[in-house]
Amino acid sequence: MAGKGGTGKTTIAALIIRFIKDKKLGSVLAIDADPNSNLAESLGVKSQSSIGEILDAIALYPDKIPAGMTKERFIQLQVQTAVQEENGFDLLNMGKPEGPGCYCYVNNVLRAVMENLIKDYDYIVIDNEAGLEHLSRRTTRLADLLVLVSDSSVVGLRSVKKIVELVRQLQFEVKKSFLLVNRFNKGTQKQEIKEIGLDYLGSLPFDQDIERLSLKGGSVFELSPHADILREFNLLGDPIWKRN
Repeated sequence: MAGKGGTGKTTIAALIIRFIKDKKLGSVLAIDADPNSNLAESLGVKSQSSIGEILDAIALYPDKIPAGMTKERFIQLQVQTAVQEENGFDLLNMGKPEGPGCYCYVNNVLRAVMENLIKDYDYIVIDNEAGLEHLSRRTTRLADLLVLVSDSSVVGLRSVKKIVELVRQLQFEVKKSFLLVNRFNKGTQKQEIKEIGLDYLGSLPFDQDIERLSLKGGSVFELSPHADILREFNLLGDPIWKRN
């Protein structure tokens, strides 16, 4: 998942995870790769630990590293044990270190762990940090599907276009990329959508139920199975799994 901040990217990621769970498509790992970390909240769970917290603890207590084990190997083992087993999905939270240090190291750890975990799940859904920086740090270097989320604004759509250009420049291995326009309205610039050059997955309307959940910090699993937004989302989701 990628896109400008405020477009509903995290909510869409949570809806995808609910879709996979409800359809019983297979095992899924939800990765919150955004330092602001609110995917867990959207899924109705509390993050118990994060990569950032693990790195902070090791920095404070380096003597905890067993003799004969490298720091990198110890970190990977600690992070793997931080994967939370929830009802219908697992969760891994990147978080952010409290002490001095660059997110680049956290991303490197996340990338190394993902390379080990990827074989253990049918699906991995990564809610990336908003904007372009996470891509330039190469948090993810390959993906079956890259879902770019925008709102109806020209600014949002142009941000998506910049992300597409960066993905091409960095030569990411992406099998398929889709554009999804969230909170679609009649004023959406269709020419801007066309110029982005992505397969247009479709749009989701502004939804009062989602807005209420967002305001109270609720979970997508609180939505009724008959909610309008789920019906709309399922119409978008079904073709993805059929095409891939």
